[in-house]
Amino acid sequence: MVTVAHIVEKILKGRPFLEEAISYGIVNYTALALMIKREVEKEMGREVRHAAIMMAIRRLGEKLESGDLGRAPIKFEGSDMTIKSDLFETTIMRSNSAEDAIARLYKIVDFGKGGFLTVTQGLYEITIISNRQYITKFKDVLRNEHTVKSIDSIASLSIRIPIDAIETVGYFYVITKALGWNDINIVEIVSTLTELTFILDQKNVMRAFSAIEALMKGK
Repeated sequence: MVTVAHIVEKILKGRPFLEEAISYGIVNYTALALMIKREVEKEMGREVRHAAIMMAIRRLGEKLESGDLGRAPIKFEGSDMTIKSDLFETTIMRSNSAEDAIARLYKIVDFGKGGFLTVTQGLYEITIISNRQYITKFKDVLRNEHTVKSIDSIASLSIRIPIDAIETVGYFYVITKALGWNDINIVEIVSTLTELTFILDQKNVMRAFSAIEALMKGK
């Protein structure tokens, strides 16, 4: 039988920010119950008393605080991390000529010797990140493009993500939270289906590695 408690737990477990706030006891149960009341009633198919929702939230909070109810199932098995240091980043405006220039950049980087290159294209800008050893050649190729901003002395921290993790609610949040708690600023985030790459200030990359390593080990 589906109960109000089951529905409330389902709704809140799908929102990691709220679930975590409840676990720390910093949520106003009365206000939260009002906020999700309509959603609970839609799931239940009937009117639900505000007091019943508030009680369900309170009981969930007690479970979270006692550790009886875990967070979203974050599976780090099969994950590993790779650091690339001594990188630079440049962002240019999109243009027809920029597309040709980007193609030329790929011919400069020696991927067989560990060369690093990521190109992220937005609606109006293109961000390029690569090894500092190529900076002079890149500047020459991009000399006719409008540069928005360049950033020096950065590094990348790439995390290999198990394929089933993409179905896990809050996966990226858990990782970025670990960096935020350690006062580590994220310059950029680049991702593919099973790779998550953080672009960080060079001086922060080892602290970031330690923070995420501790997260993976459950410390």
